Amino acid sequence: MSLVLVTGANGNVGREVVRACLASGFEVRAADIAPPNEPDLSFARLDFTDRSTWSAALAGCTFVFLLRPPPLGDMSTTLNPFVDAAFASGVQHLVFLSVSGAESKTWVPHRKVEDHLATTRGAWTVLRPGFFAQNLADAYRLDLLEDDRLYVPAAQGRVAFLDVVDVGDVTARVFSEPERFRGKALRLAGPEAVTFGQLAERVSSVVGRPITYVPASIVGYVWHLWRKRRLPLMQVIVQTVLHVGLRSGEAEPVDDVQAGLLGRPASPLGGYLARTRERWVRRA
Repeated sequence: MSLVLVTGANGNVGREVVRACLASGFEVRAADIAPPNEPDLSFARLDFTDRSTWSAALAGCTFVFLLRPPPLGDMSTTLNPFVDAAFASGVQHLVFLSVSGAESKTWVPHRKVEDHLATTRGAWTVLRPGFFAQNLADAYRLDLLEDDRLYVPAAQGRVAFLDVVDVGDVTARVFSEPERFRGKALRLAGPEAVTFGQLAERVSSVVGRPITYVPASIVGYVWHLWRKRRLPLMQVIVQTVLHVGLRSGEAEPVDDVQAGLLGRPASPLGGYLARTRERWVRRA
């Protein structure tokens, strides 16, 4: 049985990759800084800044799902040498979670990993997802709970929000047919594109209170992330630039991958909102 190492296994994407790989019959080793909540799941502590944790995590692995932790900005000392260590340890195929538009955004850390993969002799596949629906329960959650608003510098840009369920299912499909996807970059997106104003209306109907979209200025958004949300500088920069890019429609194209690979349409935004509404309900 092939063993899949899933990095970032405690996060939104990592959990779905673990689920999908187990459902597809793979053995899974969850890798993260802390153990997952599932006691029966094989776990390896993995810190990209501590190379002493790498060999045990990679030992015996056939496949690796690689995810960049948001605080990491220097790929030359973290993910890129980890890629080399993975292939040197005998990993047969690596799937890297990049970002939409990385092929043209040379400044994003993900691009550094993509460029490095292209220089290796190992087999790899790059996933370039658009904006996750799960941002509503992560990046946008406190703004929704505390201020009843969505506050991003996206103007009237439209977004085909992607459910990370699809990322997990596509990853498992790649590991099931690795040669078919060797050296390919797959763009992942949701089935419909909406503005943040329309998104606010949908969230309002789900949580039962008015949610407003407030288009942020670039300076205002940077200040909001840096001073109020206390995010690391690299995360502030990446998050700001990606949202500003929405103004030009770069996240508007809808799914043209999942339906063909998975035999079903891309997961709808409404389904995600319905099953996670409790995340934005205020408690007395």
